[in-house]
Amino acid sequence: MSLVIFEPERRRMNIYGYCRISTAKQSIDRQIRNIKAEYPTAHIVQEAYTGTSIFRPEWLKLYRILKSGDTVVFDSVSRMSRNAEEGFTLYEDLYHKGIRLVFLKEHHIDTETYKKALSGSIAMTGTNVDFILKGINEYLMALAKEQIKLAFEQSEKEVADLHQRTREGLLTARLNGKQVGRKRVLDLKRKKPEKPSRLSVPIARPSAAHWMTWSA
Repeated sequence: MSLVIFEPERRRMNIYGYCRISTAKQSIDRQIRNIKAEYPTAHIVQEAYTGTSIFRPEWLKLYRILKSGDTVVFDSVSRMSRNAEEGFTLYEDLYHKGIRLVFLKEHHIDTETYKKALSGSIAMTGTNVDFILKGINEYLMALAKEQIKLAFEQSEKEVADLHQRTREGLLTARLNGKQVGRKRVLDLKRKKPEKPSRLSVPIARPSAAHWMTWSA
């Protein structure tokens, strides 16, 4: 009788594409299109009109179901977080949980790139040189982390600069007397033309002298 060995079923690795817009004027279609072009089977998660709010219900739902081996694809690092400190903390949290992160516009900070940088440390030799090699390895790890931080900081700065330029543009337009925003449409009800009033023409009554003439 042969022994049958059942191998444990391997968990399916899921690929998610996270897309987010902050205002109603932005289009989410571009992000979806970019992600689908490289990852056609990605499950798209859409988040709309979050603005500067850190509360993102769709992201929280996705975060809760992520498992080691899953992949999350972003069109850019700014879609993951607008805040540099928050973004880097989230990045490290997901990395240590085994989640693969992909940034289409910043592939140099993908978790795979980060992992290679950390694993590319120089092997120890068992000699006095190891003291120097350990310092080099720590430097390489710090450099990899710094690149990720810089990417989030640059994204945060670009958003802040955009908001500043928008405010300055609106102020300049107001100072120049230009209409800012939608023009108010006044619903003026046309007054109906008044009907001409009937003029009462006084009827001349015959005078007493008139009656006397007729009676004569």
